[in-house]
Amino acid sequence: MDNKILTLLQQQYPTVAAASTELINLSAILELPKGTEYFISDIHGEYDAFNHYLKNASGIILEKVKQVFPNYSTQEQNRLAFFVYYPTDMLSKYDNLLNEAQTTALQRQMLFDMVALAKLFASKYTKSKVRKYMPDSFMYVMQELLYESQAEADKDHYYQAVMNAVFTTQQQNNLIMEMSRLIRNLAIDHLHVVGDIFDRGPYPHLVMDKLMRLKNVDVQWGNHDIIWMGAASGCRVSLANVIRIAARYNNLDCLEDGYGINLRPLAMFAASTYQDDPCAAFMPTTNVDEKVYSERELVAKIHKAISIIQFKVEAAVIQRHPGFEMDHRLLLDAIDYQTNIITIHGQQYDLTDPHFPTIDPHNPYQLSLEEERVLHHLEQNVMSNELLQQHIRWMFDKGSMVLPFNQSLLFHAAVPLTPNGDLLSVTLEGQNLSGAKLFKFLETKIRIAYQNRHKKDVGERDYFVYLWQGHASPLFAKHRMTTFERYFIADKQTHTEIMNPYFTLRESPAIVEKILQEFGMPKTSKIINGHVPLDVTQGEPAVVSNNQVILIDGGMSKQFAARTSIGGYTLIADSFAYFLVSHERFSSHMSLIETEEDIISVTRHEELSTRRQYVYDTDIGKKLRETIADLQSLIRAYREGMLREE
Repeated sequence: MDNKILTLLQQQYPTVAAASTELINLSAILELPKGTEYFISDIHGEYDAFNHYLKNASGIILEKVKQVFPNYSTQEQNRLAFFVYYPTDMLSKYDNLLNEAQTTALQRQMLFDMVALAKLFASKYTKSKVRKYMPDSFMYVMQELLYESQAEADKDHYYQAVMNAVFTTQQQNNLIMEMSRLIRNLAIDHLHVVGDIFDRGPYPHLVMDKLMRLKNVDVQWGNHDIIWMGAASGCRVSLANVIRIAARYNNLDCLEDGYGINLRPLAMFAASTYQDDPCAAFMPTTNVDEKVYSERELVAKIHKAISIIQFKVEAAVIQRHPGFEMDHRLLLDAIDYQTNIITIHGQQYDLTDPHFPTIDPHNPYQLSLEEERVLHHLEQNVMSNELLQQHIRWMFDKGSMVLPFNQSLLFHAAVPLTPNGDLLSVTLEGQNLSGAKLFKFLETKIRIAYQNRHKKDVGERDYFVYLWQGHASPLFAKHRMTTFERYFIADKQTHTEIMNPYFTLRESPAIVEKILQEFGMPKTSKIINGHVPLDVTQGEPAVVSNNQVILIDGGMSKQFAARTSIGGYTLIADSFAYFLVSHERFSSHMSLIETEEDIISVTRHEELSTRRQYVYDTDIGKKLRETIADLQSLIRAYREGMLREE
C-alpha cells in the first residue's frame, strides 16, 4: 500500500490489536443478512399517507408480528401492530377505555411483546448498529431487555426486575414509545425516495422534516423537487412555477402556513389587477374544501397573475440559451392583441382569455413595475426563509440526479432516448451530452447555482428551467411543455405533450441492458423509476422488461384519485426478495386507530432471490472488503517492521 495511506491508518489503529479488532468486526458484519431497502416515489406533499407507509413498513411489521406471535388472535396481532405504529394515540385510547389495573396490565404486555418483536428485527444487525437507534435515556434498559434471556430462572428474575423498575418510576409510556420507534427504525434499514416530494399535496414541509430525522435515506430528484430547489437557489422562473402550481391545486397554505412565505403582496396585486376578470381557466382544479370555497376567486386571480409573470421571466432564459431549443415557448409575442389571435407553427387560434392588463404589446416580456415589485418581494422571502433553505440544503446533501445502489439504478423519470433506442444527444455549452454525461453535467450546474445562490447573474440558475421543461431533460422527458396552451387555447391538440421514447422502450431488455451499461451497472441490475402514475388494478404493468424495470409511482397524491384507484406503491427489497406493494387510499390515521384495522396493502409483484443476500453482496460490503484489505496491509506492515506500534 501507499505509505501515506498506511500512515493515516496507523493514526486510527495504532496497534496490531486495534487493527485486528476492527478487521474481525468488519469481517463479521459482512456475513450479516442485507438490511431491508424501502423505495417510494411521488409523495407530492401527502404527509399522512407517507408517514403511515413508513410506520407500518408497508405491512412488514404486521407480518413479523404474526411470525413472532402466531397464536395471537387477529385482533391481538393488529393491536400490537398499532401500538408500534401509533403508540401515543393507542396509549391515550386505552387510558380512556380501561381502569388503572387494566391499563397497567396492557402496558406491561405491550412492552414484553415489543421486546420480543424488536429482538427479531435486531437479529439482522450488530449490537452497535442497534444501539445507534436507542435514545441515551433508555439505552441501558433497552439493551438489557433485548439481549438478556428469560430462559434461565435467575435471568428471568433479573429481567422482571428491570421491567418492574420501569413501572415503579412510571416510565412505561416513554419506554413503549421508544421501543416502537426502535422497531420501526429496524424494520427499514435504508429509504430511497425516487423523486417528487413537493407540489400538489399540502404538507411537503412535514415530509421533509420526517426525512431529515431518518438516518439512512437518499433522494433522486424529481421534476417537482427541482423547481423548489431552483426557487431556493434564486431562479425566478422556478419560483413562479412553485407558486403557480400551489395556486392551481388551491394549496397556497403550504407556502404561507407551512413555510411562512408572505403572499399578501401578490394577493393584493392579483385582486387589484384582475378584479373584473373571472379568470375562469385559472380556477383551482381540485376538490376544494368548503371552508376555503369562497376564496377560489382570489386564488384564481393569484393563479393568473403568477402565470403571466412566469411566461415573462422564462423568456429571458430561453433567449439566453439557444441550445435549450425552447424558442417555441416564446408565445406572448405571437399574439395579435387587437384580434386576440395567437399564431403557433403557422396555425391561428382564438384566445379563450384575451385579458392581459400587464402586457405591453410592443414589449410583451417586460415585467410591469408592480409585477417586478411583487416578484422581488417573493424572492426575498424565499431566499431568507430559514426552514425552506434548510430543507433544500438537505436535498442537495442527500440527493442526486441518479443513484447506482446495490445493483439497482435509481432515477426519477427517464434516460432520454431517440426513437430507435440510442441515447439522445444534445449540445449544451459546446458539449455533446447524453446518458450518464448529461446527468452529471446538469447536476453539476444546479449544484453550482445553489452554492452561489446569493450572488447575482449566476448563469447556472438557468439550468433549473431546462430541467423543468427542456426536451432532453431526464426529469421532464417530453418534447415540449404546453402550459400556456392549456390556459388560453381551447383546441386540445395544442395541449399534447409527447413522452420521450424511453417510456415505451424501457420494456425492451436490450434497451435496459444498454442503459445499465451506460451507467456502469451489471446487466442483471434493476432500474427503478417513478414519475408516471400507473395502476396495476387497471391492467397497467408496473414491472416490465423481464422484471428488470420497476415503476413505483402509484398516484399517492389525492389529485390522482380519478387516475388511479390505489394510493401509491412501495417497493421492498429485503435479503430474500423484491416485493412491490400497492396501498389502498389513505384517509386518516385516527380512523384506523379507532378500528385497529390497517389499510389494505397488496403485494403486486414478488421476486424471490436464488439465495439470501448478505452484506458482502452490497455496495457497503464492497467498501468493507476494501477496508479489510487495507487493515490486512497495516497489520502486515506492523509485523514486518515497516511501521512501529504506538
